[in-house]
Amino acid sequence: MELKPVSERFILHWGEMGSRWGVNRTVAQIHALLYLAGRPMEAEEIATTLGVARSNVSNSLKELQSWKLVHIVHLRGDRRDHFETSTDVWELFKLIVEGRRQREIDPTITALKSFLNNPELANEEAGAQARIKETLEFIEILTAWSDEMLRLKPETLMKMLGVGAKISRTIRKTKGE
Repeated sequence: MELKPVSERFILHWGEMGSRWGVNRTVAQIHALLYLAGRPMEAEEIATTLGVARSNVSNSLKELQSWKLVHIVHLRGDRRDHFETSTDVWELFKLIVEGRRQREIDPTITALKSFLNNPELANEEAGAQARIKETLEFIEILTAWSDEMLRLKPETLMKMLGVGAKISRTIRKTKGE
């Protein structure tokens, strides 16, 4: 597959953003390629299109599969594995949020709860105890809100985001910000 200039820049930018989000650049670029292609691609085509080693593509595809962002597709008459991703941006957003929650937020909640339940906490400064508790409460509120938002249909969520932006602008205007 030959990339057009805008698609190439999109893929390169997505790789840059991925590395800033803690995701390997090639992993992000492969995901961007599959997203833009909108069709299943086999690993050799991905490697050739992006100019990366086949082994790097293989490892990156495994990581994308672990995030549930890419899955294997078999095409009739072709014994090779092909890979595709959703082209629905909301579905991808939900998968990314859910994956990050499982890998980052849930373990943090578990750790904070264990700190609060540890008898040694009594030996800590009162301020430290309070901040750990506040952090847990804050993260639990955010995750509850996130769960509710992710249950909504994309159309409903978009309307809510639009209303929220209008409310925020109105509040800022009344405060003179």
